[in-house]
Amino acid sequence: MVKTSKRKSSDDSGAIVSDNDSHIGSSNTKNTAPALRSVNEEVETADNLQCEDPFEDVYEEDDASYEDVYESSGDEDDEYMEAMTEGDTSAAAAAAAATTTTTKEEPKLPPPINTNDGELQPAQIKTWNPFMGNTTGEQLEMDETAYKMHHALTPEWPSLTLDIVPDAHLGENRTRFPHTVTMVVGTQADKRGKNKLSVLRMSDLCRIPGSGREKTEKELDDEMLGDAWKHENDDDSDSSSSDEEAEEEELDPVLENYSFPHSGGGINRIRVCPHNPSVVGVWGENGEVSLYDIGGAIDMLDRSSLSSNARKNDGNLAMNKEVRKMRKDPFFVYSGHSTEGYAIDWSRVTPGRLATADCDGNIHIWNATHPVTPNDIVAKYGNKSQSSPWSNSSFQVEPMYAAHGDNLDNPSVEDLQWSPTEATVLASAECGGYVRIYDIRCPGKAMISNKIHSGGADVNVISWNKLVGNLLATGGDDGSFSVFDLRNFQTSDASVPPKPLARFHSHRTPITSLEWHPTDESMIAVSDDNGTYVYDLSIEEDDPENNMNEEEAAVEGVIPPQLLFVHSGSDMTKEVHWHPQIPSCIATTSLSGYSVFIPSNL
Repeated sequence: MVKTSKRKSSDDSGAIVSDNDSHIGSSNTKNTAPALRSVNEEVETADNLQCEDPFEDVYEEDDASYEDVYESSGDEDDEYMEAMTEGDTSAAAAAAAATTTTTKEEPKLPPPINTNDGELQPAQIKTWNPFMGNTTGEQLEMDETAYKMHHALTPEWPSLTLDIVPDAHLGENRTRFPHTVTMVVGTQADKRGKNKLSVLRMSDLCRIPGSGREKTEKELDDEMLGDAWKHENDDDSDSSSSDEEAEEEELDPVLENYSFPHSGGGINRIRVCPHNPSVVGVWGENGEVSLYDIGGAIDMLDRSSLSSNARKNDGNLAMNKEVRKMRKDPFFVYSGHSTEGYAIDWSRVTPGRLATADCDGNIHIWNATHPVTPNDIVAKYGNKSQSSPWSNSSFQVEPMYAAHGDNLDNPSVEDLQWSPTEATVLASAECGGYVRIYDIRCPGKAMISNKIHSGGADVNVISWNKLVGNLLATGGDDGSFSVFDLRNFQTSDASVPPKPLARFHSHRTPITSLEWHPTDESMIAVSDDNGTYVYDLSIEEDDPENNMNEEEAAVEGVIPPQLLFVHSGSDMTKEVHWHPQIPSCIATTSLSGYSVFIPSNL
């Protein structure tokens, strides 16, 4: 089943795509004149009627004529009166039918449709296709049954980018509500000096009322065995369960934030260091890459957080921990790039290794000069909570690659991804349709270079599967996204693009972001200008031999069976991320704001 979202343009929300309501109407019979009796028939009177006669007083007159019985409103036709007087009942009936009108105009009903069995059905119900766009101008409304959880935030200034900050004290694989989500965002303000890097913490994020919770073992037993089955302390358990559910629904979400000024103008992209979430890399529109230490802000949020989860799980630690010294300015600023860029990624294999690339096609590699992980920092420097270990000498940066000769006209590197298993291997997405694989042990050249889009459409984003290291997903400016097996990525003929394992052409706008699920190797989240989409690539076609090819299906607006969920309604979605600690929780940013939600079918 495909679940998609419908919402009003002023809200950022989503819903199950459901058929529009169609009202089945039946035609009301028009008012007609009463059937006329022959002049030879006996005239009925009130005495021989079995029911109450509204014209009882009239019929009591023995010499009553049709003119007396028919009390006119003044609008009857002369022919009708003449026919009644002369006894021509057939002519009178014809005249009555011609002059009879309805007292009330009937509503116009949708035209019926004839089916094979001859029955009349209502007009065909319209369905909404998320890939075809809103061509009718209708407003979309949220269907809350499509979500387990949904929260939206409209900031002062829009953001092109966000990233999730893992919570150190709330645990992994968190399924119990309410949830707490911490993320960093960067602004696109109207004036250069107003831009900032913000740390947002949203706590007490409850499930949508009525979305239901997973049934307990006791509830499943009661459902199967009926009322005769009784558990010990049955009343107490029911009461506690109801109280817990009521407590969840009564909580209001809490938003806390701390901001750092960004003097470099608008923020193009943000990435949190996976080995130390206190370190955040920022690509600015002025061509500088800045590193911030947000550890002090995280400590302050830990202490002041009102999240019920924090109090229950690790409240003492959160409230008693010392706060690191706050440093508002970036501790490291690099201005070695020739122009601004968007591509930035931290290695998950080597702590402190960073890659950045600009719109001129230059790729630079960063390496930390001292320990990066919190435990290594404490081991070397001690628990100096009042000072930050980071400084302007904490990293060394080396220009490693320049624009390639086969793409000098438009060499911009749009995205970078480090291999999840190899410390020295990274991939790049470039304008002109190119994807390249590098090994930093061989500076100056790509190990594999392929033009995956024969038409030259830019490759906007890439994502390396962290669970299956040979799978690489790409998203293009032509609205297509593909999945490649890197074991077969190199072709013998450089002019022939590699064949992807899967390619989807359904999207009508450029792909702006995509990311593999952190725990499900076949699931991927994709965003374009119109919304956010969740695919399960393990789903196969029911009858692949009879299906049209991908391009034909896209033209016809066919929804691929792999599509599980659509979150729509946001204005120009720019980035999507899975939360690494809350199963199937998704965070998005768009020009209209931020959304955090959990689909009901994941």
